Amino acid sequence: MYEFHKLRKVLVAFLLLLLVGTLGYTFFLKISLLKAFYMTVITISTVGYKEVSNMTPEAIVFTIIIIFLGLGIVGYALTSLAMVFVEGHVHKIWRGHLMENRIKKMEGHYIICGYEVISEEIRKELEIEKLEYVFIEDDMETVQELLERKICAFHGSSTQEKDLLAVGIKQARGLVTAMSEDVDNIVTVLTARDLNPDIHIVSLANEAQSEEKLKRVGADAVLSTSKISGRRLAALLTKPHVISFLDVLTKMGDIEIDLEEVTIGPKSELVDKSLAEAQIPAKTGLVVFAIKKEGRYLELNPSGNLILGVGDVLLILGRETKIKKLRSLAQDFR
Repeated sequence: MYEFHKLRKVLVAFLLLLLVGTLGYTFFLKISLLKAFYMTVITISTVGYKEVSNMTPEAIVFTIIIIFLGLGIVGYALTSLAMVFVEGHVHKIWRGHLMENRIKKMEGHYIICGYEVISEEIRKELEIEKLEYVFIEDDMETVQELLERKICAFHGSSTQEKDLLAVGIKQARGLVTAMSEDVDNIVTVLTARDLNPDIHIVSLANEAQSEEKLKRVGADAVLSTSKISGRRLAALLTKPHVISFLDVLTKMGDIEIDLEEVTIGPKSELVDKSLAEAQIPAKTGLVVFAIKKEGRYLELNPSGNLILGVGDVLLILGRETKIKKLRSLAQDFR
């Protein structure tokens, strides 16, 4: 991608030189645009053909400037092209160009800022859920490695507005930043929230004091590595059976079972029915252990008298085939 942009800039500079040369000779020599263009071409190429008109002192100085600019631009262009072909970058350029076009068409996708060890785990989970995502990474070699693995990636910095716009921040559903430097995480969250007030942002806090800062600048949820690691180690020591159960919920164990959320759509037959009337266990084999109603706290072990409505989020635990049945019942086609 970098090589493609570099070649494009060289082409633009060369075309501008032709334009400036043509207009300049038209002005200084009082000749037609065609003759002025011809004069510009023979000057840049230094072929030594005869001038189309008597040269004035001003035209001579202008010609010297055009020659030096032409030598610089053409020389740089030839060097860049040689590097592209000699180092085998043609395929990389084309692949990067196709990836940029793919990113432009994305909607409702997820942006992963920075490629770290934890970012790879995030990617795997999104792959399992069959959700669209894109990495934004400032190390070109890492980006090329991801592209070779056919992973959607963009070369840029998540702290820069233009790069976040390039990966579709306006159309994205969510953004996660788990970079090793909290400063980068904070700036990324602040910039992303400013560009898209509605996007769901999750961030990692490497240091405890950064957790509150990330929330203040716009993160919807923040995970602290030190807190999570400490609490899990303590729980493994004192409550091993509880942790075994949590491993099932978080897919860290060997049991193939999912903890999922299902949103009730406007055309679902569940709307305006009580949880008991909905008969979800009988129809799908699943048990709803929590419901999140808009503007209210998460209700654990909800009562059978609870009336279901559009936009309610059902939290369930079960196998994928049964979860698909509930999604169909709820008209949630995520």
